[in-house]
Amino acid sequence: MSKDSNHRFILEDIYPSVGNGRFPIKRIANEPIEVWVDILRDGHEVTTACLRWRAENEKNWRAELMAHHGQDRWTGSFIPAAPGRYSYAIEAWTDTFGTWRRDYLLKHNAGADVSLEIREGREILSRARGAKPPDARVIARAIAEFDLTGDLEALLAEDLAAAMTLAEPRADLTWSDILPTIIDPPLARAGAWYEIFPRSQGRIPGKHGTFDDVIVRLPDIAAMNFDVLYFPPIHPIGRANRKGKNNALNAGPDDPGSPYAIGSEAGGHDAIHPELGTLDDFRRMVAAASGYGLTVALDFAIQCSPDHPWVLEHPDWFQRRPDGSMKYAENPPKKYQDIVNPDFYCEDRSGLWNALRDVVLFWVDQGVKIFRVDNPHTKPFPFWEWMIREVKARDPAVIFLAEAFTRPKIMKALGKLGFSQSYTYFTWRESKSDFITYLNELNDYPEREFYRPNFFVNTPDILPVHLQNGETWMFKSRVALAASLSSNYGVYSGFELLEHAPIPGKEEYLDSEKYEIKVRNWNAAGNIKDYITRLNTIRRANPALLQTTDLRFVPIDSDEVLGFVKEATDHSNAVAVAIALGRGAREFWFHFGDLMIGPPDARKPVRAVENLVTGERRYVEWGGLRLRVDSEQDPAVLFRCIA
Repeated sequence: MSKDSNHRFILEDIYPSVGNGRFPIKRIANEPIEVWVDILRDGHEVTTACLRWRAENEKNWRAELMAHHGQDRWTGSFIPAAPGRYSYAIEAWTDTFGTWRRDYLLKHNAGADVSLEIREGREILSRARGAKPPDARVIARAIAEFDLTGDLEALLAEDLAAAMTLAEPRADLTWSDILPTIIDPPLARAGAWYEIFPRSQGRIPGKHGTFDDVIVRLPDIAAMNFDVLYFPPIHPIGRANRKGKNNALNAGPDDPGSPYAIGSEAGGHDAIHPELGTLDDFRRMVAAASGYGLTVALDFAIQCSPDHPWVLEHPDWFQRRPDGSMKYAENPPKKYQDIVNPDFYCEDRSGLWNALRDVVLFWVDQGVKIFRVDNPHTKPFPFWEWMIREVKARDPAVIFLAEAFTRPKIMKALGKLGFSQSYTYFTWRESKSDFITYLNELNDYPEREFYRPNFFVNTPDILPVHLQNGETWMFKSRVALAASLSSNYGVYSGFELLEHAPIPGKEEYLDSEKYEIKVRNWNAAGNIKDYITRLNTIRRANPALLQTTDLRFVPIDSDEVLGFVKEATDHSNAVAVAIALGRGAREFWFHFGDLMIGPPDARKPVRAVENLVTGERRYVEWGGLRLRVDSEQDPAVLFRCIA
């Protein structure tokens, strides 16, 4: 006999789930998680289903009754109130009392003898156990009234049927598999990132910047309405094989080196580069940033200078070549002579893994809640699944961004393993069809359940070809695309100044800030700070732009204009966006068609729109609007939709 011979129910097609529950879905605290399941059984008995959920550190399951949606599909929802790891499952059982009540009414209405059925109903009530006090009182009152008066209406009351649902013995009880979810703070889903090199925040050319210089810059950054202030590594920089300007093999005496060559006699991953300041200075800067509404993010780069203390203290953590020399990092044809990588599969791997986890926990203790992880795809998957879980067990509000430009399935695998956000190929998408195809892929199921995209317009490593001409309209178009298509997006400082000088023939900055200190005039003529500020202001005022998964592209009669509508997770706000992908002025038809907005039970077509810059209101006619955009003035038009 099969071990499942007593299971009368089949529970299948549970939504949402990733890998049949192998990996967690991701959601935001205090928002409902809707769950769907198909429940199949033999026979005609009444089925009851319950959604069970609990936090990972809780012993008892909470229960939410599910509703029958039709065609054996059941729905329910639960709302985790705080960040953390949770589990949910579905249980189904035969509703004995509900079945009795239904069959009694059918027989009674057909004129059948129901005297025996009445006795059966009373006996079922006597078997009720473990009801919550309000339900127990309803059941006790019904029993007392029936026993006293014999009035059958006491057994048929609606409130009694509801009370018995969870109080009677659960015949044929069947549980689904238990599925995991990660609940994150809102900043995991939506944030505008601004990346700076702290050492370049001073005002004197050639002089190393400090955390105090960062504090001086905070009002300017905050005024642009960014949410996250992101730093490359701030740790001591090694001297061995230090790189010079433009990645030169030989550094001059005043060259600061790459901050990614981590470690010197001043310390390793848990130390501050001395010229930046002290740990107290860092904590003071983090507090000051928080006062301006900015959350500090740190780079977590698992690589070491040959001068790193670990190289001396734990030589077995690193690989050596046949001649005994240390194996430096490579990504052929690129070479990183100033960096050596730990060997994650070394004999003392537990010591190495624990040390890396402790580095992250150290910075969590200093107030850091966000980590941008450098090249996570070159480290073991089991390490990330373990490390992220360990850190978030200590502080569930910690956010991890995966900086992995690699094969798409590998990038998605990192999202499944627990990374809160992920870099994307947005930087290289250019045509209308590119954007539609790529965003539809990211928003498909199940990708949308675990992969949160972060659209960076540029990075210290990437100056895309389309920015290399320095055209103002293109810079505006790219930042408008990033800020409106994705709820998370990022800008590497200098973008607002239209910095665009490349190494000839490459997508890399000439005179890269990775290898030298730069002092800028942050108010230089021609900057687009006001434009970025306006975009971030509109984002904050319109929750539709603070999510990525509810995005619908609309027909536009121009291949050079991209149009779409986004709607807030609670359906309280909808925004229509049209962005020029080419230079010059264009008129086009923005077609809403049969697109509906609003609460699930009151969806309506878009009746009018309000320009989010000018305040002008226009009514939709013939299912759309005739619009004009001039990319030289503003390549993007954004409207609030009115139903």
